[in-house]
Amino acid sequence: MDNIHSLDILVPVYNEEQCLKEFGKRLLGVLENRSSVYSVLFVDDGSTDGSLPIIKDICNRYPRCGYIRLSRNFGKEAAMSAGIDFSQSDALVIIDADLQDPPELIPNMVALLEREHADVVYAKRRVRHGDTWFKKKCARLFYRLFDAFSRFSFPQDTGDFRVLRHRVVVALQRMDETNRFMKGLFAWVGYQQVEFLYDRDRRHQGNSKFNFFKLLNFAWDGITAFTVIPIKLATCIGSLFALSALLFGVYFIIKTLLWGDPVRGFPTLIVAVSFFSGVQLLFLGIIGEYVARTNIEVKKRPLYLIDEQLLPEGLNEEPVPSKMHYTAQ
Repeated sequence: MDNIHSLDILVPVYNEEQCLKEFGKRLLGVLENRSSVYSVLFVDDGSTDGSLPIIKDICNRYPRCGYIRLSRNFGKEAAMSAGIDFSQSDALVIIDADLQDPPELIPNMVALLEREHADVVYAKRRVRHGDTWFKKKCARLFYRLFDAFSRFSFPQDTGDFRVLRHRVVVALQRMDETNRFMKGLFAWVGYQQVEFLYDRDRRHQGNSKFNFFKLLNFAWDGITAFTVIPIKLATCIGSLFALSALLFGVYFIIKTLLWGDPVRGFPTLIVAVSFFSGVQLLFLGIIGEYVARTNIEVKKRPLYLIDEQLLPEGLNEEPVPSKMHYTAQ
C-alpha cells in the first residue's frame, strides 16, 4: 500500500473549553513537524460553553484547521460521522480533545500503518488512568460480551482513537444508519487492522460527559445495533418456560385424576404468575427496543444538521453526496 502523504485529523468536541487550548497547542506542535500535508477538522457537537470561540481562534491562526458546528447536540457518534463525511485525505485520525489520548502518538500510529501495510491502526489501552475500578470492570465486561455476541472480531479495550486509510473512510461514508455504534462499525468494515498499545492519560481538565446511565444506554445501543442475541435469548427462555409449563400441566392432570388435589398453594400461584409476568414484560421490552430502532431507521432523518462551518484549506464545502445529511443555511 502507498505511504500516507496527506492526513486529516478529526476532533469531536462537546463542552471542552478547559482542554481545547492545550490540546490545540500539543496537536499542532506535532503536526507542524511533519512533512506530509495535514488538515484538522473540529466538529462542535452543539457545545454550550466557550468551546466554539476557542476553536475559531485556533482556525484563524492556522489555515489548515477548520470546524463544523452542528445545529444541536446530536451525540458523539453523529459528530464523528460528520467529520468522516468530509474526509478526503490518504488517512484519517480520530482523536478526542480531552487529552486522554496523547496527540504525540499520532506519528507513531501512522508509521505503524505504513510499516504493516494496514488499513486501520486502533489504539488499545494498556492502562486507563483516571477511571474508577467500577468503570473499568463494566467496560471490560461489555467488550467481552460484545465480542462474544457479534459475528466479527471486536478489539478489546479500545476507544475511538485510531488511524483509518481512505478506503476504510469511504466504506464508512456509505453507511446511512441512524442508530450508530462507531466502535462496532470500525470493526465491522474489516480490512487489515493492527493494534497500537498505549497508556491512556487522565483528562487534562473537566469531567467526562458520559455518566453511568449514558454509558449503559451506549452499551445497549451497541449490542442491539450489531446482534439479535437478546431476541434469540428471549425465544430460548420462553420456549423453556413453555415446555416446563406443559410438563407441569401433565403432572397436575395425572395427579388430580389419580389422587385428587384439594385447593391449596395460593401463595405459590401468586409468586409464579408474578415471576412469569415479569419475564414476559422484560422480553416484550427487548422486542420493543428493536421495533423502536426500526421505526427510527425507516424515517430516514438526517444524522446531523450543520449550523455553520469553516473548512480547512483544500477540503470540499459539502460532505459526500450519497449521504442524507443536510446543511442548515
